[in-house]
Amino acid sequence: MSEKINSSLDFQPYNSQRPDLIIPEYGRNIQKMVEYAMTIEDREERNKCCRAILSVMGQLFPYLRDIEDFNHKLWDHLYIMSNFKLDVDSPYPVPNPEELDAPPGRMNYPKGDVRFGHYGRYVERMIDKCCAMEDGEERQAFTISIANLMKQNALNWNRSSVTDDVILKDLTTLSNGKIRLEGSIELSAVKTIQGNKFQDYESDNFRKKKHMNFKKKNNKFKKHK
Repeated sequence: MSEKINSSLDFQPYNSQRPDLIIPEYGRNIQKMVEYAMTIEDREERNKCCRAILSVMGQLFPYLRDIEDFNHKLWDHLYIMSNFKLDVDSPYPVPNPEELDAPPGRMNYPKGDVRFGHYGRYVERMIDKCCAMEDGEERQAFTISIANLMKQNALNWNRSSVTDDVILKDLTTLSNGKIRLEGSIELSAVKTIQGNKFQDYESDNFRKKKHMNFKKKNNKFKKHK
């Protein structure tokens, strides 16, 4: 019995002993299908086989179908897995191997100092855009949205001592005094994901009341116990 098992294992080589996969995300079966399509002599049958392979490739990544030029990418991957040897009628031009092997261009790193690092550079850009807007309801709504975003970013750094007064003061500082939210305004509560649960960050007064209510309920429970 053991001899039969050993003999059957001899025909199951390790992946390290098999040919390397050109695009591992599609798996070895798709690679074999592409290799089989290259052996089909009849061009029409080869085209049908390739379209069937593309259908299976698309089913492996259904969440990417809404991406622009998704079919174009599938055709490119099909050519790549055939080492650009597949002769088939494609609605897209055959990719150039030299362009695919070329290293990506160097990305320009953003330069310039950020006045408040916990708010981020994009908040400063939003403030600059808000300053260029004309006075009105649209600018007022945009200003409040920026203040809410500033509070959210600040809570990511410090979750205990972030107050609306500090946010509004920093907003005026970042805008060089061009943006001021006059009167008593309470910023919206911010929700953040922590340990797969949503934790609400309300105002300080609301958190204090919530804590006092919890202590009262806890004391009543101890008395009854």
